Amino acid sequence: KLIESIFQNYPIPSIFLYKQSHDGRLTYDVIDGKQRLESLLMFQGLGRFRGQRFSVRFPLEETEGMAEWDWSRVRRRGHEHRFMGYKIQTVEVSGEFSDIIDLFVRINSTGKRLAGAEKRHAKYYHSEFLKKAGKLAEAKIRFFEDNRVLSKGQISRMKHVELVCELLASIHSCGPINKKKALDTLIGGHSVDQRSLKKCLREFVRTLNLVRRVFPALKTTRFTKVSDFYSLFMLTWEMDRAGCILTDKRLNSQAQKLLIWLSNGVGLVRDQVKKAEGAKPDQRMFADYLLTVQGDTDSLPTRKRRAEILRQLLGGLFEKKDDKRGFTQEQRRLIWHSDEKRKCKRCGDPLSWGNFTIDHVKPHSRGGKTALSNAALMCRRCNSRKGNR
Repeated sequence: KLIESIFQNYPIPSIFLYKQSHDGRLTYDVIDGKQRLESLLMFQGLGRFRGQRFSVRFPLEETEGMAEWDWSRVRRRGHEHRFMGYKIQTVEVSGEFSDIIDLFVRINSTGKRLAGAEKRHAKYYHSEFLKKAGKLAEAKIRFFEDNRVLSKGQISRMKHVELVCELLASIHSCGPINKKKALDTLIGGHSVDQRSLKKCLREFVRTLNLVRRVFPALKTTRFTKVSDFYSLFMLTWEMDRAGCILTDKRLNSQAQKLLIWLSNGVGLVRDQVKKAEGAKPDQRMFADYLLTVQGDTDSLPTRKRRAEILRQLLGGLFEKKDDKRGFTQEQRRLIWHSDEKRKCKRCGDPLSWGNFTIDHVKPHSRGGKTALSNAALMCRRCNSRKGNR
């Protein structure tokens, strides 16, 4: 419609520009109208928009009626002047940056109110934390959409960036946070150095992959709601940080069933409450959880209580890895001398003191203990091939 309006010489809203001077050189930042300008550049395929051209279907020539028009066809038919000669009205503003932010909010306050994420993005656009979080959020859009954590409409209003920022801030704080206060502090300030930020980004990606692995049927539960998803994500991060083994298919299947059980139970109690029936004595956990998703769902006390219930449900299911990863020299000697054959347990090749390894029969990553009862002699090649099988 924007492209059609220009070819039909209809007026379009003004572009607001923030005029500044840097070392005697004028610069203009776009306060409002960025999408309009990008659409025009994309239609022509100019600059970094090369390869992103699109066509528009509308009646440009009266003799042909509705037709598909791209920039190449526009130029071939001699209509280039109708596009290039169109004058877009601009409004130049200058002043303190705080005033410019206020102007941006006022311009965009017609129709829908600006979401907190949109205001935060305008206010802290220079923040490295926000830039990294935004890039990560864009990369994970498919996960949020496929699992119904966020809708396309919510994503268009930057809710995915807000959620990623919140989870990164929680990882940095080593636990649940008070949403607005912590986000403004982290995004607006400089309390996260580059090293810490990279660590948080890595842990976020790892945890999201674990959530996908442990709870493959997430979208069939109530944990697609942002407040519930936040708590489940943070519990998964907490268990992984504590060294819990989250790669066992059997245990993961049980965890998924428990999550569905909790989700269905909370839904049942909610329905009973609506009918003024109340919760039954054996539905106490469901009723407690329901209280945490009503009213102020993002306050710190509420989040802690919700995390406590999830921990009570899932925390004891997963075994922790042995804190000690490798066998000591003394253990190696004992294992060596306790095996008279001194052959590799896989290929049968004879071993010498200089070329043997100690294998965890049950892999350490799957909960195997670094103990004599879980040890076997093996050559380096076979141990490497075995991996965590």
